[in-house]
Amino acid sequence: MKVVDSTNFPVATTISAAEVTVEPGAIRELHWHPTMDEWSFFLEGTGRVTVFAGQSNARTFNYQAGDIGYVPTAMGHYVENTGNTTLKFLEIFAGDRVQDISLNQWLALTPPSLVKAHLNLDDETISKLQKVKPVVMGANNA
Repeated sequence: MKVVDSTNFPVATTISAAEVTVEPGAIRELHWHPTMDEWSFFLEGTGRVTVFAGQSNARTFNYQAGDIGYVPTAMGHYVENTGNTTLKFLEIFAGDRVQDISLNQWLALTPPSLVKAHLNLDDETISKLQKVKPVVMGANNA
């Protein structure tokens, strides 16, 4: 993921963006943006975005090159490549920093006993959680 925001482009005080590349069979892992809405512009390929709005509400949208997507602040979502070619899209934010919270990383940094007790996950699954944010996960390591 390539990021342009105020950390590497100081004049970017009201906008930030990330270019995300997802290979076939991979996903932009489940995450959310705590302080900003996300606008997406799909550059190449085909993909599917699933957004979780809380209280058992979820929606799934299909996208292709040229489409624009939108995810409201703090709604969990993931992007999967549904095609046979590379999916490339921009994540655009009205703020100076690209910020997201990775579910995988969050659970990996939580004491394993709590994750096991509350989510009923086995030790093998918990051991595969990554403390370093994975951003994009391939079919081999998802």
